[in-house]
Amino acid sequence: MKKYQIYALIALAILLYWFVIPAVLTHDVNYLAKQGKADKIPPIAYKVWDYYMKGRYVSPNTPPEALDKNKNPILKKMIEYNAEIGVASAPIWYVSLEAPNYPKDAFPEGIPVYYHFDGFSGDVHEMNTINHFIGMDPMERGAPYLRMIAPYVLVLLAFVYVLFILYDWKWLNYIMWIAVALPLIFLGFYAYWLYWFGHHMHDWGAFKIKPFMPTVFGDGKVAQFTTHSYPTIGFWLLLAISAFTLLAIISKNKYLKQKEA
Repeated sequence: MKKYQIYALIALAILLYWFVIPAVLTHDVNYLAKQGKADKIPPIAYKVWDYYMKGRYVSPNTPPEALDKNKNPILKKMIEYNAEIGVASAPIWYVSLEAPNYPKDAFPEGIPVYYHFDGFSGDVHEMNTINHFIGMDPMERGAPYLRMIAPYVLVLLAFVYVLFILYDWKWLNYIMWIAVALPLIFLGFYAYWLYWFGHHMHDWGAFKIKPFMPTVFGDGKVAQFTTHSYPTIGFWLLLAISAFTLLAIISKNKYLKQKEA
């Protein structure tokens, strides 16, 4: 096996395990649960969701009955107790709010939400309540079509990796730069939608806030809330995918030049 194939296989494995498999096999779980159509959720989705949610953040508002003995959420129980259901793919970015009305003993991590390619997880309902308080739209208004097509795009990207590994078509090298740019692509959309939310404030808020740019990276302040915005595991995985893909492109270019010589 050639070097570029090894690098590409590593990147593909990360993409499949952390993003493609959970996003595809649990697609529409949240929607079906909210619509009262849990019977439409395939059995494999329950198993995959439960597996990937092990060790993830669990809201203090989650009923204890919806958790296993290790305090991991169980999808069937989460639906049964009408608990908040997050997406199973790797979380890429983390935002948390702290405020006096959310004491540390009850909310040790503040009000955290996690951004994924295909949705959200964490205390989304609580965050939406805070957003309403300051006149901001609910999180679900952000990138609805992107979140909807994300699983299909990820599958397509995985297919491109397979072609890149198996064939020497030069044009594949250019398409692979999309994978290299994944961290920047995510940050670009994330920053844009933060700007959109901050500049589309409404009059319904108890606090009247002028249009502003929410903090993309680091700590900030909004009204009485302290905000924290940082990358989490999914972003570091995207950087790994980017790095291995870049190595694969460089290595394959060298291989093709030697082959043509």
